[in-house]
Formats: sequence, C-alpha cells, structure tokens
Amino acid sequence: MITNVYIDGFNTYYGCLKGTPYKWLNLGALCRKLLPKHQIHRIRYFTAKVSPRPDDAQQHVRQDAYLRALATLPNLSVHLGEFRVRSVRMALAHPEPNGTKTVEVIKTEEKGSDVNLATYLTLDACKGDCSAAVVISNDSDLREPLRVVREELGLTTGILNPHPAYKRSRSMEATFFKQIRASALRQCQFPLKLTDIQGFTIHKPKNW
Repeated sequence: MITNVYIDGFNTYYGCLKGTPYKWLNLGALCRKLLPKHQIHRIRYFTAKVSPRPDDAQQHVRQDAYLRALATLPNLSVHLGEFRVRSVRMALAHPEPNGTKTVEVIKTEEKGSDVNLATYLTLDACKGDCSAAVVISNDSDLREPLRVVREELGLTTGILNPHPAYKRSRSMEATFFKQIRASALRQCQFPLKLTDIQGFTIHKPKNW
C-alpha cells in the first residue's frame, strides 16, 4: 500500500519527545517501524522555525540541526508555518486582595502548521498521490480533513498518536490507529553524527 505520512511537528514534540532523550528522532525509520506493511512514498513534516527565548537562547540552534538531519531523508519534505513570540498581559488565576490582577508574560504561538497539514493531506488525496494517508498528531482540528479523505475520497487513513493514550483525542477517527511508544522512539534515532549531501557534518545537540 502506497502511503504518505503527515507529521504535526509541534504536536509530536510536546506529545512524546519533550523531556525525553529521544528528540534526535529519525522520522523515516519511525514510519517504517510503525507501518511495516506500507510502502512509504512521502513524508511531510509541518513545523515552524522557533526563536531564541530568554530562558533558552539555543533552542533555534538545536532545531536547525534537527531540520538539517531530516533533510538527509530523501522522501521527507519540511513545510514551515510561523512562530510568534510576543508579550501579553494576562489575568492572574488567584490575585492577592488589593493587589495586581494581571501579569505580563511571554506568549509563544505556532501558526499555520495544522492548516498546511490539512491542505497537503487533502491535495495529495485528490491528486491520487497515495492510497493511504497517515497522520502523526493528536490535534482534533484535523478530524474533518481526515473524514473527507477517508469517506469522500476513499483512502485508507491512519493515526499514529504521539500523546499518552489517556490523552488521546477520541474525536479523531481513521481506518486504523496506533500508539507511538517510547520503545519505538528509542529504536529510531539518528546516528550521533551525519553528513548531508554537501558533505557537511551534522551533530546531535549535546543536551539532547
């Protein structure tokens, strides 16, 4: 079965990678492991370039190394949304009597990835680019695009859930479902050092 995989990068990171030693994840190897009976035709990875934060000035450097590592996979393409950082004033949940009721915080937002994913998922299905479409995400906003691809366009659909099973979005429906487990992440890591097509070396970030 010719299969395309659509990966919500931020949803995957916060679902199963943050706080683990498995961030140097080879997405091609993961797709092959979890979908052994599928011929992986195309992997589309949706994310946004992050910006340095006061508490983490190197996060964009680590992300850049990871995107360069992903670029070594011949059937993977990266689709970028927008990452926004701004200061906003928000209400305190438990303000002190006669004290301030709001506080200024740094708010980060990733915009566009879910729309981009839904767009390419539907476009590829309409073009007959695959016979099965698999989404790595737990975002319930993708429920309708998955339904359209499955019911209206007749493709097999799958969900690989990156979040803990108890947090699974029950509103997302597909032909099949699999849970991404730590054992699979551990077995599907890039080597500590890679070389890209220009001959440049890519190193796994030290604190990953």
